[in-house]
Amino acid sequence: MPKSQPKRRTEVEVPQRVASIYARLKTKYSAGFEEIEVKGEKFHILAPQDLEPFIAGRDIFKEAADFPFWVKIWEASVVLAQLMASLPPKRGQRVIEIGAGLGVTGLVASKFGHEVLLTDYEDEVLDFPRVSAQVNGCNTCLFETLDWLKPRDLGKFDIIIGSEILFHKKFFDPLLEIFRRYLKEDGVIYMAHDSRRQSLGAFLPMCEKDYSIGVKKIDMRGGDESFSIILTRLALRK
Repeated sequence: MPKSQPKRRTEVEVPQRVASIYARLKTKYSAGFEEIEVKGEKFHILAPQDLEPFIAGRDIFKEAADFPFWVKIWEASVVLAQLMASLPPKRGQRVIEIGAGLGVTGLVASKFGHEVLLTDYEDEVLDFPRVSAQVNGCNTCLFETLDWLKPRDLGKFDIIIGSEILFHKKFFDPLLEIFRRYLKEDGVIYMAHDSRRQSLGAFLPMCEKDYSIGVKKIDMRGGDESFSIILTRLALRK
């Protein structure tokens, strides 16, 4: 049973080109760098360090609709990052991360050679992975805001990735539209969610008509807690 990675706060030299962004985020969100390791490669991910204002009195699995999922590094995003790091990049292949938040999966995918577009609803949220991209030398990623309810023309993608994106059923239909709009006919969708997020079981039946579905459970242990991450693969039916 794999162990979840402990959070290791690190001091990092921030490139001058993103120094002003980092200074603003550090002041506003008490932002700092956390270290993760994927396939022997260390990454320094910028994230808010004081989560109390975001999580105080909330059950993030029962009150998910109003929880700002972007504020922390989720185990699901690290698991999905490990998957992307294991996929060999192909020339001309395009990857889009939806609901990128801190951008863990997209940044790792970029470092391992994939061309990645990281998207989220708010541009300020994307400032976190913008800084992390410069710190980690992730040179094949771009950033765009994306409103799932009013999606813009971003072209078609070979791979769509997202972790902890099924946080409320009101976004199920918009998310399916995102898939229809952005996925190439021979493309694939990879998602990762904590098994406690019961919305996954409600969403997948909505996909059965148009997609073939593969599911893999990865059991993990963090401290005294055991939990599972569900990796899901969707591909358009021929």
